[in-house]
Amino acid sequence: MTAFILVAGAHTGGWVWREVAARLRESGAQVYPVTLTGMEEGGPAAGPDTDLETHVHDVLRTIDEVDAAEVVMVGHCYGIYPVLGAADRRPERIARIVHLDAGTPQHGDRALALVPDDKVRDRLLHGAGASEDDWRISPPSREEWQRWGSVAGLPSAVLARLAENAVPQPVGTLTQPLRLSGAVSSLPSTGVLCTGNGSSIAMVEGLVGLGDPRFQALAEPRVSFFELDTGHWPMLSRADDVAGILLRAAAGEGHRVSAAASGPPSHLRPFLMEVPEQRRERIGRVDLHLPDGVPEGVSDGLSGDRSEAEGPWPAVVFVHGGPVHPDVRPTPRDWPGFIGYARCVAGMGAVGVTLDHRLHDLADYGRAADDLAEAVDLVRADPRVDEDRVALWFFSAGGLLSADWLAAPPPWLRCVAATYPVLAPLPNWALVDSRFRPAVAVRTAGRLPIVVTRVERERAEIAVTVEEFLATAKECDAEVEVIDVPGGHHGFETTDHTEQAARAVERAVRSVLGYLRG
Repeated sequence: MTAFILVAGAHTGGWVWREVAARLRESGAQVYPVTLTGMEEGGPAAGPDTDLETHVHDVLRTIDEVDAAEVVMVGHCYGIYPVLGAADRRPERIARIVHLDAGTPQHGDRALALVPDDKVRDRLLHGAGASEDDWRISPPSREEWQRWGSVAGLPSAVLARLAENAVPQPVGTLTQPLRLSGAVSSLPSTGVLCTGNGSSIAMVEGLVGLGDPRFQALAEPRVSFFELDTGHWPMLSRADDVAGILLRAAAGEGHRVSAAASGPPSHLRPFLMEVPEQRRERIGRVDLHLPDGVPEGVSDGLSGDRSEAEGPWPAVVFVHGGPVHPDVRPTPRDWPGFIGYARCVAGMGAVGVTLDHRLHDLADYGRAADDLAEAVDLVRADPRVDEDRVALWFFSAGGLLSADWLAAPPPWLRCVAATYPVLAPLPNWALVDSRFRPAVAVRTAGRLPIVVTRVERERAEIAVTVEEFLATAKECDAEVEVIDVPGGHHGFETTDHTEQAARAVERAVRSVLGYLRG
């Protein structure tokens, strides 16, 4: 017989599993919803000493009480921390670990990363909990729950119950690092990804394909995945479906991600157009792809004067997405897609700029923004560049970096472009500073030209951010040109070698260069 041990997330207790537990018991399974210390009225009381280890021992006691041949551990959100901590100490008892819209924390990680307010995170990390009166953080109000994860699918009455039953979270459970020996890393695991909260199998496959060593374990045969089209609290919004998925996961079912695709990964495949190589200079983290005079048949605003043809030229800075692990090779500025774009604009009389910024983790947007600003200063200071004619072109999750430039466009910024962009932090991106929200920043973009390339087969969690951006842009009468790619996928320049895709690239390039020369 299979036993399920269910561990809830921050501010909640075993009560959230009521409907899921009932469905599982109907199937004949044993079910043990765990109420962690201090996490439910009437449950074990917490105190200033309550920390992550306290909750790990709560789960350990439950494991030791279970009399079943197979034990499946289920952790939702914060709950995955005590689940992993306990399973690491009883690996021989555990048949599978299910991450229910939860991450994959490693040894030394803190659950503090789940707190959506960066100021609160900083306060908790640097002293909160040090006094007897400051050892808990209050639960979110009904209006604030959406900051902890998407509330999609939750009826109003259920959301109200979630807020009413929520309890303060002991600070020590969030600030104490997770302690793992490594034993848990070999156990079978299943990820249940809630697409309404910004996760998907396609996104996992993309992360694995990038070669990021942090995610390679997700392609192992012991790991499976399911998707649920709902928000961050599926046990409350889709109880029947959650129970069904847990039973299937226990049986070893689920989608497997493969890292051994034939040929190079998608981001290292050839650019969709043949583009002649241009002169290239490397300066630190920045590469300049330089024009070689005026190419035959191309004027587009450049005079035939030889001195002007040799510069200074306008420049287009291409900004990659991420996060990209620092050990990934080649680095983004050497990826065929970015080289292709840079050569393309260089062949049409502008400097194509690629760079490696340090967006290695979701918490790194501030550092990446500084890297971009530094690169722009370097480019504008180059005597071959016309410092008053610069465009910034953002891709994928790099789209969030456009927020600063949209919020207060400098006079030399002639255009902002964004291709298959993320234009608002996804619901589960708690570590991203609220400053990086182009869907809000566009309100103050004025008459800055914006070129958005949108792909038909975009991931749903990203597409909704683009629509939010476009709706806001329409409200404030921003100057936005939308270029659609029929049948196009995220990263289409190296995966969709179609006439429609090539035309979309050509149109976007000519639009951006047109604004630079206007």
